[in-house]
Amino acid sequence: MVPDSPSAAPGDAAAPAASPAHARPATPARVLLRLLLPAIVVGVLASLLFLTVSGLAESLRDVLWETVPDALGIGRYSSLWMITMLTATGIAVGLIVWKGYGHAGADPATTGLGGPPAPPGTVPGLLAATMLALAGGVSLGPENPIIAANIALAYWLGRRAAPAVPGALWVALASAATIGALFGTPVAAALVISEALTQQPGPGRASLWDRLFAPLAAAGAGAMTTTLVAHPTFAMDLPVLTHPGWGDLLASLVIATLAALFGLVGCYAFPPLHAAFRRLRHPMVMLPLGGLLLGLLGALGGRLTLFKGLDEVRELTSDVDAWSAGELAKLTVVKLAALLIAAACGFRGGRIFPAVFVGSAFGLLAHALVPEVHPAVALASGVLGVLLATTRQGWVSLFTAAVLAASPAMLALLCLATLPAWLVVTGRPQLELDDAGHSLH
Repeated sequence: MVPDSPSAAPGDAAAPAASPAHARPATPARVLLRLLLPAIVVGVLASLLFLTVSGLAESLRDVLWETVPDALGIGRYSSLWMITMLTATGIAVGLIVWKGYGHAGADPATTGLGGPPAPPGTVPGLLAATMLALAGGVSLGPENPIIAANIALAYWLGRRAAPAVPGALWVALASAATIGALFGTPVAAALVISEALTQQPGPGRASLWDRLFAPLAAAGAGAMTTTLVAHPTFAMDLPVLTHPGWGDLLASLVIATLAALFGLVGCYAFPPLHAAFRRLRHPMVMLPLGGLLLGLLGALGGRLTLFKGLDEVRELTSDVDAWSAGELAKLTVVKLAALLIAAACGFRGGRIFPAVFVGSAFGLLAHALVPEVHPAVALASGVLGVLLATTRQGWVSLFTAAVLAASPAMLALLCLATLPAWLVVTGRPQLELDDAGHSLH
């Protein structure tokens, strides 16, 4: 989660007297304006780092999955090549985790969207391990390690450039900027930060929008940089729902709840799976074995179950009626298993994007079983339920599902579908562990 808001940071230098719980002191405009330039700089640089890592990973992916197998006369996504490639990726990442400075950062099973700054010396190993995992077909996304790298760099550089500025400012700016860059919009960052701020004590703190000012500027700069350079889109080739009815509402409620239950299966399985890999003790055993298992799962589920999952969701939705219920069920189960193994064995990467694929396949499975269910309703509700279960971040889950549906008419359905799904997941384990290997709730 995002730490303390930077908009409260100016108060660290000259904290006002504590005010009653109902009072929200306004931050002077001149204080907010002083935050604007650092926020924009951090936003642009965070986006450029994300785009650089993603671009290098895409180029390496083309070499590993097209150039090399073509030169060897092996099928690009044959079972043999998938098993070989994922195992080799496990060996390469294992070497970085074993020998690299800082061991490529913290155990990815214990990290979320944000966290305390790591030593800057860990960043090269973390980014190298992330690029290899993204290119090699591991079922993880770039979000967690990119955020961690940007936090480490922003904190280290910011404390040297402006030592009087509280460290929490740089951490929050880097978190917001990277989330904005990842999603191509500052809205996602604002939602994540707002959710984090509700967990902090309120008396004497500045108003919400004062505290959001600098992070929103960083997120906007990061999002615009990504948009101008890479033109990202989350749009899926789905028919648009314009006039939802009672049947659509019922379908959304049921699918989101069932998807949340399915996501919880993975959350309950995660701690023992993580413990089993940790008993192997050495990264040169854990990661190659994890890569081998991922290769076998890829051979079982096919190439759509590889990689972070967003491009694969687009392919999945390009012709929703081309997939049978059996094929979609296999994709759903195999992708969830691949996500669990990848995160448990030590590959560096995030869990949101592969969880989106799991939720999309689950939703389209519901559409295949009951064709009367609108595909946009099915997919968005499936994504909503799985993300609620795995991340326990309601706003991000709702935002992601709504963006994929690309229909304002879906918002009311998804807001209502969130309610029963949240009742299912609240207080239950999520797909993140503490340092002792126990599930966060």
